[in-house]
Amino acid sequence: MNQFQIINDSALQRDLLPPASIDLIITSPPYNLGINYGTHDDQLPYNDYLGWCADWLANCLFWLKKDGRMCLNIPLDTHKQGSQSTGADLTELAKQTGFSFQSSIVWFNGKIFKAKNTEGWLHRADARVYAPVELIVVFYKSLKMKESGSKVSDLTDDEYRSWAHGLWYMEPAQREAGGHPVPFPAELPHRCMKLYSYVEDTVLDPFMGSGTTLLVAERLNRRSIGIEINRDYCKLAYQKLRSSER
Repeated sequence: MNQFQIINDSALQRDLLPPASIDLIITSPPYNLGINYGTHDDQLPYNDYLGWCADWLANCLFWLKKDGRMCLNIPLDTHKQGSQSTGADLTELAKQTGFSFQSSIVWFNGKIFKAKNTEGWLHRADARVYAPVELIVVFYKSLKMKESGSKVSDLTDDEYRSWAHGLWYMEPAQREAGGHPVPFPAELPHRCMKLYSYVEDTVLDPFMGSGTTLLVAERLNRRSIGIEINRDYCKLAYQKLRSSER
């Protein structure tokens, strides 16, 4: 289809896209874990992090069509600045912003935590538990049923039966040399696009990284837009997309 757009800017800039122009948003924002993204401060005080999320969530709502959806990949919880119920907090924040909750998908990523030293925890009755899962929370704007678009679905019966149970087993993506530090697997946007969009719909990733969402959209005959503040990631995504056209 070869209809993609890469915007080297911040998802906090509302005027990057016209209102009500996006059918589906698929994204995984920074988790505030102190990861070096090259430009973004990923170790904000937790309340500041939630305030930052409120700003870009409001823009996503503005850009989404009235029957549009958002698939938000977020952690269940985080433990960088004390224990935080990050998944619950961001879900509630999205609802306060104006999104309507549709469903939650649990992604088992296989990252099993193995304690190296248990001695300090055995007699405290205060065990720390790490869940090897992330969330993909599905929201809609105002219409739960999709009315716009081509009405052409490429979701098969077998795919729906396999994915509708809401527990997804997917291996995490491996970081490429010089690439984004925490890419999500291509299977994640692949499933979300097939479940929640039509062929030729416009898909947005406001935290594009190295372009996984756009690459999947290209393969599935969707238009795509990626917003990314890091110029190097934009260049990498562009190179990948051009290579996929050959």
